[in-house]
Amino acid sequence: MKWIKTIRTRFALWATALILAFLTAFGGFVYFNLSLSLHAAIDDSLSLSASQIAVGLNINNGQILPPEATTPEETSFNAFSQRGLTLIVLARDGSVLQAAGMYRNFRLTQLTSDPQGSFLTLPTSVGGESVRIYTLPVLDNNQVVGWVQAMQSLGSVQDSLNRLLAALLLGGGTLTLLAGFAGYFLAARALSPIDDITQAARRISTEDLSARLNLPDIGDEVSRLAITFDEMLTRLESGFQRERQFTSDASHELRTPLTAMQAILSLVREGERPVQEYRQALEDLAGETDRLRGLVEDLLRLARGDRHQAEERTRVDLSTLLCDVADSLRPLAQAKGLSLSCDPQPGLILMGDSDSLIRLFVNLLDNAIKFTKCGGVTVTGRSEADMLTVEIADTGPGIAPEHLAYIFDRFYRVETARSSGGTGLGLAIARQIVQAHGGDITAASKMGEGTTIFVQLPK
Repeated sequence: MKWIKTIRTRFALWATALILAFLTAFGGFVYFNLSLSLHAAIDDSLSLSASQIAVGLNINNGQILPPEATTPEETSFNAFSQRGLTLIVLARDGSVLQAAGMYRNFRLTQLTSDPQGSFLTLPTSVGGESVRIYTLPVLDNNQVVGWVQAMQSLGSVQDSLNRLLAALLLGGGTLTLLAGFAGYFLAARALSPIDDITQAARRISTEDLSARLNLPDIGDEVSRLAITFDEMLTRLESGFQRERQFTSDASHELRTPLTAMQAILSLVREGERPVQEYRQALEDLAGETDRLRGLVEDLLRLARGDRHQAEERTRVDLSTLLCDVADSLRPLAQAKGLSLSCDPQPGLILMGDSDSLIRLFVNLLDNAIKFTKCGGVTVTGRSEADMLTVEIADTGPGIAPEHLAYIFDRFYRVETARSSGGTGLGLAIARQIVQAHGGDITAASKMGEGTTIFVQLPK
């Protein structure tokens, strides 16, 4: 019974139900209106016929005179009876003065005195049909002197209604079935890309994300879903590739200090060594330990940043923060004979996490100082529309164009940076902090002239 739960089956059932409801309402409307029209036509015919007979009656001294056999009235009676009508003329005492038609022996005991006459429908023993009766009182000096009754069978009306009902049932049933099959067929064609998406999803694994639907864009909802699905697969594939590269790089970077530590320990354990060599070995181990600790801390900081992008935001005076960071790193710059100037516009205020922002600009300034051999580093800040822009410019050797687009990637280091002993995570952490604040970070550089880092943060 799983096929009942499919969208195409439910669509076909809903389409069938809606068509059936519409046809039922439409058929009921047609049937009801035709029934009213046919009954109204019979009532009009009966009332008109009775009125014509009543006008032609002879009344003398408050009594209806029986017509002679050759009178025009009798001729008109026969004409009405040939049209399927039954006409009966009753005297004041209820006796029949004249009758013609199929139901001339039919007697109605309850007679009306309403000048407008009255209608009544009664069953008969003739073929199980019903008969429509119109009784019109004959008045003389506002006194009832008799009645004229006009009768007609409702069999023809019922036959017409039955034929209409049969046609509606047959046509409606056929259209309903056709609508159900058409709805199922159209739903199957419209949803066929969904099956392709399902099959593609089954083929996808973390080892192979290359499957694509590649359906043509025809502008409907399903094609947009397929295109979005392909774009999602592209993002997932890119994300998995980055994570695999990150894992590979992290294992490589962690293996380097561990291998160095293992080599130092193996050398020391080979035999007795002078005290100076033991001291040197301990210093080398301490250096590798510091490097390993810094790498692990950066990795943990990146991992926590990926999971927790939302930091606690407070009002931060970026102008003061930049000057404080520059003051804390100025001794490092002076030790290399570099100048470090910080001249931001006053009153640069934003909502952010002050600890993360301090870490951001410490990383950027530390990099600028580390890779600058002569000259200096300049920090400026300004307000532009709804953004705050900070520029950190150095006079270092610059970055080649082929490397500039990748310097914010994890573990990416140009050859000149590898000799500095860095982990290759500082700029990746900086970008993560900027993105967590809803900003953007870019770099511009010219070989031999220096590098400028642009940080844009929303106010």
